[in-house]
Amino acid sequence: MSDKPRLMIVDDEPIVGKRLKRLFEKEGFAVETFTRGSAAIDELKKKHFDIVITDLMMGVVDGMKVLEFAKANCPDIRVIIITGFGKKETAAEACHKGAFAFIIKPFKIDELREIVRRACSALRKPPTG
Repeated sequence: MSDKPRLMIVDDEPIVGKRLKRLFEKEGFAVETFTRGSAAIDELKKKHFDIVITDLMMGVVDGMKVLEFAKANCPDIRVIIITGFGKKETAAEACHKGAFAFIIKPFKIDELREIVRRACSALRKPPTG
């Protein structure tokens, strides 16, 4: 079993998941990607993840539902919300529900990388890369 931090990426745009997976695997993470919130929740029922990066606006099961499920079932998990539809009210709701960070698209990759590093530090589980 790997000691690498486990990172889940949930975005209904497959290219986003593919690019972030490549980036964070180079950073030393074990990464799994999902294009549907419902599939991500199913996987969270079976496996432990340290960090979830989820898009907010997806189909029936959106990023807020992924956040709620993740925090209810694994309080120590760090959930980062990314969205192209950022409103102060939505960010406040996400933070109230336990989001570690809320990032507006388009974001700089270095900004996301730094937030993920901070999430790892909060978990005391640094990436191996």
